[in-house]
Amino acid sequence: MRDGDIVVIGGGYAGVRLAKRLDTTARVTLVDRKEVFFHRIASLRAGVRPEWSVTPFIPYDRLLRDGRVVVGKAVGIDTDGRQVVLATGERLPYDVVVIATGADYPEPARFTGTTTEETITSLAGHQRKVAAAEHVLVVGGGPSGVELSAEIRLARPDARVTLAHAGRALLDYSGSERAGRRALAWLESHDVEVRLDSFMSPGNDFGTYRDARGHVIDADLSFWATGTTPNTLWLRLAGHGDWLNAAGHIKVDRRLRVEGRPDVFAVGDVNDATEQKITPAALAQADLAAHNIRVHLRSSGRHRKEPRLYRPVRRTPLIVPFGAADGLTVLPVPGGESAVLGSRTSVLAKAKTLMTPYMRRQLGYSAG
Repeated sequence: MRDGDIVVIGGGYAGVRLAKRLDTTARVTLVDRKEVFFHRIASLRAGVRPEWSVTPFIPYDRLLRDGRVVVGKAVGIDTDGRQVVLATGERLPYDVVVIATGADYPEPARFTGTTTEETITSLAGHQRKVAAAEHVLVVGGGPSGVELSAEIRLARPDARVTLAHAGRALLDYSGSERAGRRALAWLESHDVEVRLDSFMSPGNDFGTYRDARGHVIDADLSFWATGTTPNTLWLRLAGHGDWLNAAGHIKVDRRLRVEGRPDVFAVGDVNDATEQKITPAALAQADLAAHNIRVHLRSSGRHRKEPRLYRPVRRTPLIVPFGAADGLTVLPVPGGESAVLGSRTSVLAKAKTLMTPYMRRQLGYSAG
């Protein structure tokens, strides 16, 4: 017997995981504006290499056995009537609603438009520009910026590639100076010009970029890997701005509920539970929220379980591919400096397949 109606808004990593976990517990409806799951981890390579163009797209049709997926855009949550309002005017009743709308990523790690065809067209545009560029500038020396720079260099060994980073070291948020040094060594050994302590902004002329010291870089193509923006504007427009902090993230308690709303949860990149907006954190939040939602729905039962509290993990493993055949893995060591593992571990864990077989299995498909 299924207890109650659960509406999950957002079909990214956290939303898919949570919907699948609750499929046998309640009547689950997953709402997403996309017609397919977008495997963002594979998108940087897909934006450079044509043979990867279709890899990031995995249909939702095998995700839920008993629940359903609705392609649509949520524009509001009627907390009095306990209904999710879609752009079409349709209203979805809920006993629990979960906001998992994630964050907006810079190009090319973005689902553009509303259909697979539109996004593939966008990726093809990036591929053509990379193939034709004489000088590509990547701004941002975090994991995405380092990974994208490596992908571009391997696809275009004849082009000039520059990575500009505002910090004093690459991968500075990883907590490992050694990882930053190893990434720098790989990039420089592959003729990528790395500019540290170099905050960039568009210059006065098209195709020029200026750092804080006034130095100008000419590049005919640029990618900005400088962070993400939570997808919460729709909540503000719907009158729920008080749910958000100054950065636009949803404020949640340690049970991952929106403050003051026991039947509204928020998981993944969209909330303020952790500063580390990475996939492992989103999946961990989805698992904990699934448990707490079961507790909420069965709160009057004789087999009532206790809710769990979310404890942000400050240091998690980090894998940064350098193309399909190299990379580094930062492995936290309790009480000590993080270990930095080399190419073999990184290739097996992520770099070669970008975790595509794993995500295909999560959505009910074969790994191939």
